[in-house]
Amino acid sequence: MKYFELDQEEQELLAEIERGEWRSVKNLARRKRELMQIAKNTLNKNRNINIRLSERDLQKLKAKAAREGIPYQTLAASVIHRATAE
Repeated sequence: MKYFELDQEEQELLAEIERGEWRSVKNLARRKRELMQIAKNTLNKNRNINIRLSERDLQKLKAKAAREGIPYQTLAASVIHRATAE
């Protein structure tokens, strides 16, 4: 069996487990689904940000959004989403 050196946090966790301070979760599958949904909801939250743009870029963004019939904030979010989805 291969042994690894534990860091401080891992050593504390192991000691807690050995002292019986941790218990198994009843209905693990259901609890796992609940926690996965909570994590998904957290990741899907919209957050407000502040961004500095030149006046010219902002006017172009607003004009393009108007042509597309959407709010300029939606267009900006879409551009950022596409850039980060690669």
